[in-house]
Formats: sequence, structure tokens, C-alpha cells
Amino acid sequence: MAISPPPVVKPVVFAEQSLYEVHKKVYPRSVTGIYANARWLMVWFTQLLFYGLCWLPWHGRQAVLFDLVARKFYVFGFVFWPQDVIYLAVLLIISAYSLFLFTAVGGRLWCGYACPQTVYTEIFLWIERKIEGDRAARIKLDAAAMSSRKVLLRAAKYGAWALLALWTGFTFVGYFTPIKTLWSSVFSFSLGPWEMFWILFYGTFTYIFAGHLREQVCKYMCPYARFQGVMFDPDTLTITYDETRGEPRGAHKKGDDYKAEGKGDCVDCGICVQVCPTGIDIRKGLQYECIGCAACIDACDQVMEKMGTPKGLIRYSTEHAIASHWGWRAIIQHIIRPRVLLYAAVLWAIIFAFIWGIATKSTLRVDVIRDRAVLAREVDNGMIENIYRLHLMNVSEHTRQYQITVRGLPGIQIIGQTVLELPMEADRTLMVQVQVPPESGKKGAHEIHFDFKDVSGETPLVSEEAKFFLP
Repeated sequence: MAISPPPVVKPVVFAEQSLYEVHKKVYPRSVTGIYANARWLMVWFTQLLFYGLCWLPWHGRQAVLFDLVARKFYVFGFVFWPQDVIYLAVLLIISAYSLFLFTAVGGRLWCGYACPQTVYTEIFLWIERKIEGDRAARIKLDAAAMSSRKVLLRAAKYGAWALLALWTGFTFVGYFTPIKTLWSSVFSFSLGPWEMFWILFYGTFTYIFAGHLREQVCKYMCPYARFQGVMFDPDTLTITYDETRGEPRGAHKKGDDYKAEGKGDCVDCGICVQVCPTGIDIRKGLQYECIGCAACIDACDQVMEKMGTPKGLIRYSTEHAIASHWGWRAIIQHIIRPRVLLYAAVLWAIIFAFIWGIATKSTLRVDVIRDRAVLAREVDNGMIENIYRLHLMNVSEHTRQYQITVRGLPGIQIIGQTVLELPMEADRTLMVQVQVPPESGKKGAHEIHFDFKDVSGETPLVSEEAKFFLP
């Protein structure tokens, strides 16, 4: 009987597979054009505002200063106290609705033009290009062996980045500590521990995010990229590749009858990918990594111009417009849709309410508290007396005089001081005695009002309600 050989057992080979995509460094190529100019216009505007506003004087102080120690926020002629937190809440609501509106209309306009990550990445890239060269030169330098030239170029680049990042951190802290005081402290080596910490903290993260992480912040760290999908619809303007016109793509020369060869307008040069700061190929359709900077539009338009074909192969358009071949008039008609109108109406209502609140903001804050330690009592002249504690706060930047009156019961009057002078940004607690004739009302609590008038005006500045008890 023949014995069959044992089966051959093949060894199991385990293949290691990463759960994460291997990061490939992106080398954005420089580009010029309408949208590139618009981005740089926003860079200049935002940075002049950020770096310059803290140096602007206003009535002997810094125009914009968030004094956390004194719990006062100065914004030009306005002084905001902790009690004014409602204005901050409304401002955040305005920002949120603005983001909803702009995203529904034009996609990630904020990301492409005004986001600090985009702005500082643009500045850091400009420094890198000035020192190391454009895309091809930077790729070649990275691949080259270490040399004295490479070390000098890298040292110059990193040094310039570090100086800009530290100045950014210094400016940021200058909005919380008076910038001139901070400047003197730096040169006298007397910086406080918190100022030093925040300068280094903010500067370090600016250096890392704008210099090294760059597109990774937009792709992996920014939450906006993840929830933008629920804010888009087929009538939202986005950076769009016209596949009908461009495909099938293929190389051809200017003047060739490429249509006869069955080719589209796209010459497959790849420049749209090279200029993209996040390294995506817009020809694959809308992707969450696209920040809407429109660099690919500028690059593609230049290629189309050289090839003698119409611009706009990559352009701002909508999903419906590409599918239906709409012109700009039809696109705009569909952009102005109920969703956008609702966002705009709510946003403008909140903005007007915010402006009205700021414009009518009182310069006096008052708290009236009845002194519960002293009961309502009959005094020597037969009058009924209650005692109140008045806490007044002058939130303006001028010394003011206030006249205090009371109303609500027949014959009611204040005994003692009725005119009070308060220095700028000062508060004071005042004890006042209020008396009424016994026949002024029935037993129990009665509503009265304290009126606080500026001596220079007749209209009540503040009216505060209180309770008067008749035994």
C-alpha cells in the first residue's frame, strides 16, 4: 500500500499595513493672477491690522487693549467690563452666522483668503521662496546631500521664520499687556513669567503650523474641513474643474487640432497640482482638503492663455451650473436662494441689534440693594424709613456727576447726599435713607424707582427698580 506524502504547508506571510497615509511633503509652486493678488491683498490687510492696531494710541492709552488684570477691555472709545459679556456672545453669534452665509454662497472663502493658517503659510512660503528658490529649487535642495550651502540656506530660512514667529507672539501679548510697556520690559530684561510664556507659546505654534505642518493643519486638525459638507449644496460656488470640456486630457501643442484626436482642453501639465498648497488634484472633483484659495484657477488660466484656448477650465462655479452649462446670470439667480436669504436676514438683524446695543450702551452701571440688616422703621419725624445700598460704576473715560432721585410713592424723598461725583472707570458704594409719610400706601411691599441722571442732562441715564416696605 502506497503511503501518500504529507501535504506541504506553506508559511504564512504577514504584511504590515499602515492605518495612516504616509505624509508626502508638498512643495507649492508660486503663481500669479487675479486670485493670487486677492490673497496677498488680504495678507496685507490682516497683518497691517494685527501688527499695527496695538500701536495705535487713543486718548492717552492703547486703542485696543484687553486688560485682564483690571478686567477691562478697551476698544477705541468703548470700555467693556465683565458685565458686558453679552456683547462677546453676540459677536460670536455674528461670526458663526457669517461663516454659514459665506460658506453657503462661496464655499471656503474664509479658509482660502483670511484664515490665519492660510495667511501665515503664505508669508512663510514667500520667505522660503526668497531664500531657497521656487518649487524645483526646493525639491532639489531637499534631495541634495548636506553641504555648507544647504546649512546656510536652512539656517537663514529657519532664522527668518523664528524672528517673524516671535514678533507675532510679541504682538499677540501686546493686546493684553500694553505694547509699549511690553517693549520696555523686553529691552530691560524684566518680562514677567506669563508674558514670556505666551510670547514663546504663540510664537512656537506660529512657527510650527505655518512653517512645517502647513497643509496638515487644514487636512487633519481643522474641524471646518470636516463639517463643510453639510453646509454645501449643489448651488454653492466652489473651485470646479469642467470635466466635460477638459476630458479626455492629453498633451498637445498650440495650434494642434486636438479635438479631432478626441482630446479635451486639458493638456495634463499638472501645474494645477503643483500650485495647490494642500497638494490635491482638483480634476478629481471637490475634496475636503480644498481650501478654496483658487491658485489652480490662476495657474490653469495662464496655461489656457498660452495654448490659445478659452480660460475657465478650472473656475468658480456650482455643481448645477457645470451640469446644465449655465452662465453667470443663471448662477447668481440660483445662489440667491431661500437658505442664503434666511442666513442674510438673521445675520443683518443680529448686526443691527449689536450696533444699536453698542451705540446706546450706558456709561453708568447701578445695583440697588435694600439693606436687610435694618428693618423698615418709623423715625423721629413720623416718616417711614428704608435703607438702601447703591453701588455705582462709571464705565466711561470721563469724570461724571450724577444726581440721584427716587419716585413711586407720594411724598417719597432721599435723606442725605443726592449728588455723587465719580472719577473715570471708578465705582463707589453709597448708603442712602429713603423716607415716605405713613399714609403713602398700604402695608407691605411697594415698587419704587431710583433714577440716576447725569448733571449735564435731563433724561434719566439709568432707572433701577427696588422695593419699599411699609410696616
